[in-house]
Order: sequence, then structure tokens, then C-alpha cells
Amino acid sequence: MQPNFLTRRAIQLALTANAVRPVRSKRATIPLFFAGWLADELAPQQLALTAADTAVHLARHGARRPSDRIGLALAGLTAAGLGSLIATARRARGEVEDALTEALGEDYGSRLAHPPNPRDLATPWGQLLLPFRMHDPEVVVERNIAYAPGGKRYLLDVYRPRKPVSDAPVLLQVHGGAWVIGNKEEQGRPLMLHMARRGWVCVAINYPLAPAARWPAHILGVKQALIWIREHIASYGGDPRFVAATGGSAGGHLAALLALTANDPMYQPDAPGVDTSVQACVPHYGAYDFAATTGSRSSTLRRDQLLARRVFAPDRDPVNHLDDYVAASPLDRITGDAPPFFVIHGKHDSLIPVREAREFVRRLREKSREPVAYAELAGAQHAFDVFPSIRSAHVVRGVERFLEHSYRSWAAK
Repeated sequence: MQPNFLTRRAIQLALTANAVRPVRSKRATIPLFFAGWLADELAPQQLALTAADTAVHLARHGARRPSDRIGLALAGLTAAGLGSLIATARRARGEVEDALTEALGEDYGSRLAHPPNPRDLATPWGQLLLPFRMHDPEVVVERNIAYAPGGKRYLLDVYRPRKPVSDAPVLLQVHGGAWVIGNKEEQGRPLMLHMARRGWVCVAINYPLAPAARWPAHILGVKQALIWIREHIASYGGDPRFVAATGGSAGGHLAALLALTANDPMYQPDAPGVDTSVQACVPHYGAYDFAATTGSRSSTLRRDQLLARRVFAPDRDPVNHLDDYVAASPLDRITGDAPPFFVIHGKHDSLIPVREAREFVRRLREKSREPVAYAELAGAQHAFDVFPSIRSAHVVRGVERFLEHSYRSWAAK
């Protein structure tokens, strides 16, 4: 039986309130995150549904009963909350641009092939009408290409412009999922479609997952995919000399670790001497304090309750084998040779607290000789970029500007 009007409005208000100010609960972290994430990134659509539901109820039943009037009040509060979420999401445009200006200089736009114009910077409202419809007629996707033997966890997809290209810069996308779940089709698609439309060749990969595969199988798979790119991407129009890495959550960890462990024999035992450097890195809401060397409570819980139990082999506990965790920790692998970084994190992230990204950026800026941009997004939850939204649209365009700047700087050397 369908919930009555008052119940629907009460539920919607609770979801909206959780998005505006996320509830913190150890026992319900995941469901609260999902509820807040969807309410936040789908705020315009939910505002339209709230208005439509309220209008239909008034047309049919009026506001004669006390429950109707209470429901109307709740609808008003919900609309105000959703309006606040929309306004906060639109701030991402300025937050991203400020981050790029701080890292690359006030005049960085003049060094781009296509400096941003008002249309590029505007919110693409038309795209948001169908946020889960991610298809672009100008982009060709070639799926399930094996980059190494081993089955479906060693497959990749190539996103390329429909019009043939050659020597195009390459973007490697690594999906998230706490190192135990996830698939190459599920994440990074708005960014890849956008970059392919702008002339890049993008590669989305699967990689081994725990507990079937134990660390370091995850990063070994990512390195194997990069080696495949170096050897084969020219056949798809890409330039194997310039590869940027990106990913979210666990994928952000793996992308950052890939960028910071170029040519490390520990992570490419079957390909010593092969170039596994990347020329830029854009991790989204990544896990950087892998070994919990900062002493952070959240990092320690992740290390002891997830990584030690599910990701590492049972005999590689962090008490007796902490060096293995440190070797896998981007926070502890930073050197002056780090490539350009654009780190992106949400202030409301319930799964990986924003302070982890802040510390990672602080250490990068201390040691790296390359630019380090950092955008901290007001109101943003974990996984804010999975589908097109107001916030993710502005982030995608900002990432494009950063990657284009990195590519042109590299080409000019």
C-alpha cells in the first residue's frame, strides 16, 4: 500500500536533512551514506518530484485535514533543504576553478587549447534531465579487451572519439569498491565520455578483487593494464607516452599509488625495467593513509577491520607486517618525482574523512616539484561523480582543464 501524503513528506524531509547535515553512526554508516548521497546529487529531480506530489495531493484532496497542512509544511521545509543542496552543489564551479588557479596560476586558461567559455562553465541542465542515461553518439566504446590472462578481472574498455584520432592523450580510470567489489562499467563514465568527446582516449579497467585475490594483486593488475596501454593504445589512437590516472575511493588509492610508484620492481615483478610512470593523477575521494601511520582513528579502523581481514593475506597482519601496508600507502610514498596531482574530496564524505585528503595534499605540496591542485567540495558526499549531477558536471569540466594543462605542459618540455 502506498504511503500517505504526510508519510511521504516526512520521509523525504528526513532524507533531505541527512543530506544537508549527514548523520554520523558507526552502525549505519553505509545506508546513511547512500541516502545522503542520492538526496544530494539528485536534489533538482527530487525538488521537482516533491513539487509535483504536493500539487497532485492538493488538487485531489485540498488541505482540509490537519495531516494535509502538516504535510504541506514538511513539503515546504523539504523544498528549502533541496534548494540549499542545489545552491551548495553549484558552488563546485568556483571551488574547482579556485583550486586550479591556485595551483596553476591566474593565467592558466591562456595556456589551454580551448580556454573555458561561459557555455563550458554553465550548469548543463539538459543533461541532468536523464542523469542515468550515459551515452554519447560522438564516443565509441570497445568493451572487454583482455590486458592480461586471468578472465574478467583482467578486462578493459576503451572509450575513444568516433572520429579517428592519433597520438591522443590517454586517461586511465580505476574503479572503486573498497578493494572487494566494483566493475569498470560502474564509475568514471561521465568523465570518460566527456574526455573522449574532447579528443582523449580513455581506458576503464577491471582488476583483481579481494578476498579471492589478496594484496598486492590489485596494484599489480593496474600496473599490467598500464603496460598494456603502453604497448597497444596506439592502435586505438592514443599516445602511449602520456597517460593520466584517475579513480575514486579504492580506485583513487590505486591511481595515486600507481602515480607514486613508477617503475617500482615490487609492483611489477614480471616486467622489470618497463616504464610504469604516469604523467598526471586525479584521485577522487581516495584512501591515502593506507597504513594508518597518521594514527587517525578512521584510518586505523579501515586498516584493522577491512584491509587486514579482507584485502591482505591472513598472515600479513599490520602488527608484524606494517612495512607491507606502508609500501601500499600513497601518503607514505610521496617523493619529489610525483607527477602533477589534482586531489578532489567532499567535505561531507562519510566513508573517508576529508582530513585524510588534506594531509595527503599537505605532504604532496611539501615534496613534489609539480603542481598540486586541491578542491574541497562543500556538501559533497563520497561517490558524488558516479552519474551526471550539478556538482559532478562542474568537477568533470575542471578535471578536463587540469588534464589539458598537464598534457600541454608535458608536450612543451
